[in-house]
Amino acid sequence: MDEPLRDTRTLVIQLRDRIADLIRDEGLKPGDKLPTEAQLTQRFKISRPALREALKLLEQDGAIYVEHGRGRFVSAMSAVQVDRPITVFESVTDMTRHYGYQTINKVLSIAEEIPDALTAEQLKLGEGERVIRLERLRLQKDEPILYCVDYIPRGIIPNRLYDIDWTGSLLDLLDRYRQRPRMSSATVSAVMLPADVIERHDLRDFGPALLIRETCFSTAGAPVIHAIDYHRGSHFTFSFARK
Repeated sequence: MDEPLRDTRTLVIQLRDRIADLIRDEGLKPGDKLPTEAQLTQRFKISRPALREALKLLEQDGAIYVEHGRGRFVSAMSAVQVDRPITVFESVTDMTRHYGYQTINKVLSIAEEIPDALTAEQLKLGEGERVIRLERLRLQKDEPILYCVDYIPRGIIPNRLYDIDWTGSLLDLLDRYRQRPRMSSATVSAVMLPADVIERHDLRDFGPALLIRETCFSTAGAPVIHAIDYHRGSHFTFSFARK
């Protein structure tokens, strides 16, 4: 049955998830062969390069493996059902949508500034290079569930800051400048919001948070975002498989 992709997530991420669904829905077991590339492109009405990128993500996740000359097969890891593995790279917009949230992004501040030493190191910036600092709250029915600070090298975005709509997906925005992030290096810790953030934005009820600090890289390996995201602990859980 043909299943064209129509939702608003990144195309390759959509396709990766739909192929994972296909493995589950059709009851494919470890060792079973996946449909061919031709069959999958026809089923999902997608280009072969996009399909191969999605299959590569599934291979990196350990859900499938390749035997050259024979095809792609379902791996033993596919039997381990992990909902939203923390290793998945996707926009915060896509991630919140998966949880069933229809968030509104509230821009708290936008500025051009000299980065601190850590941010400059993460973004591989030279002396005197500046960043865009974007501070946002993500609201679910007026309730704050994410506090986010993103740093983007100023050289990536030549436009005036106030000519840009900063309320949407940052990954989609960078895609317009051919700098879309494709992967990241991240650390995770359990924290409380900084006291000054709580006071400044009246977030006393936010509670414990899962802090994900990550540097996102383009396909060429250039760092394009340094992100500091506080996920409200009462609203988010992340999973992982151990192997």
